[in-house]
Amino acid sequence: MANGWSIIIGLIFVVLSSVCAYVFAPKGENQTVWRSSLILAFASCYIMWAITFLAQWHPLVVPRRSDIRPDRIPE
Repeated sequence: MANGWSIIIGLIFVVLSSVCAYVFAPKGENQTVWRSSLILAFASCYIMWAITFLAQWHPLVVPRRSDIRPDRIPE
C-alpha cells in the first residue's frame, strides 16, 4: 500500500498539474497571478503531503508500548 513509488507518482502528478495550470491559465491581465497561485498551491500541497507521508513511513522516534511497566529496581 505505502511504498517509495507513492512519492514519485505524486511528484509526476503535481508536475503535470502545474504544466496544465501554466498552459491553460485564463487569458487576461491576471494570467500571471493565476499561473503563480495554482503552481504554488500544487507545490505546497505536495510538499506538505510528502513530509507527512515520510514522517509516518520512517518515524524519527520509535513508538514504545505503554502497557509494559518499567523494571523495578531491587531494594
